[in-house]
Amino acid sequence: MEAERERGLNSLWEFRLWSYHYILQEKNIMETQNKKVNLFLDSGAFSAYTQGTTVDLNEYIEFIKEHENIIDVYANLDVIGDAEATWINQRKMEKAGLHPLPVYHLDDSQEYLHRYLDKYEYIGLGGMARGVVTNTRTKFLDRCFHTICDTKDRLPKVKVHGFGLTSLRLMMRYPWYSVDSTSWVVTGRVGSVFIPKRRNGRYIYDEDSWKIVVSTKSPDKKEAGKHISTLTPGEKKILCSYIEEKGYKLGKSEFHDEKQDYVLKENEKWAQKKPTSKTDLRNVETIVEPGISNKYQLRDEMNIIYFLDLEKSMPEWPWPFKTEIQKKIF
Repeated sequence: MEAERERGLNSLWEFRLWSYHYILQEKNIMETQNKKVNLFLDSGAFSAYTQGTTVDLNEYIEFIKEHENIIDVYANLDVIGDAEATWINQRKMEKAGLHPLPVYHLDDSQEYLHRYLDKYEYIGLGGMARGVVTNTRTKFLDRCFHTICDTKDRLPKVKVHGFGLTSLRLMMRYPWYSVDSTSWVVTGRVGSVFIPKRRNGRYIYDEDSWKIVVSTKSPDKKEAGKHISTLTPGEKKILCSYIEEKGYKLGKSEFHDEKQDYVLKENEKWAQKKPTSKTDLRNVETIVEPGISNKYQLRDEMNIIYFLDLEKSMPEWPWPFKTEIQKKIF
């Protein structure tokens, strides 16, 4: 159990995808690195785009050169909605002596996919985390992998990274070399953990998992999952068995109300936002026993272990893409 926990904790620190856009907001984050990590650097162009800002190409290039010793893979600075401008940035970064991962987007002409396949051994597929409906993403990815795997054995001709890929069905449908997702941390922060289904004494990873709310506080988001209090005795037994098997505890908390000037003790934290009225009492959570119900850090660890186990259950890369593609989607 401790080995499982240690594996998850180490992976939180040793395998990372960072966004350059957000690194700029945390100026000293790179200086905190005291060991080599498997770091995948995304340009953060889409995040900047949604916030009405831009990422400077020359500054991005200089940043990569300065920290190249701890970066394994870095993506091209894509230009949202402009495939040709994205290609120009790719060439500029290469002329600067870099080897960025090219990124092909959902709305790009297929000409650019062929261009990347002819020139590179590792490419990225993006534009799938913009609220795009699943059917549209599936059609896009089917087109891509029909081209990527157009050999007789249907094996991928290049390594492929999937940006912002959170759907288990899409992870399992295509022969990805790598994917990234924030679902492990987002899920934990809204009070939930991923629990694989169990059948014939085995955990099943090729089906959608349960997403169970275990937090002592009720989540605000409906998509956080099913609450532990609504589970059947059999379901709760599976949940508790899984938690224990991975080296964790559910945890226990007690709650009480205090005035807003109350000084929190070491094992206490505010359980609600500060009331608008100064006279209202504020709820305090006392952690009696630390566990996944009252420590989001422990939920993060459990969720990363789930994805590591999911990865372990998948076939070894590369595997063939065998989904039949109907002509009407082209």
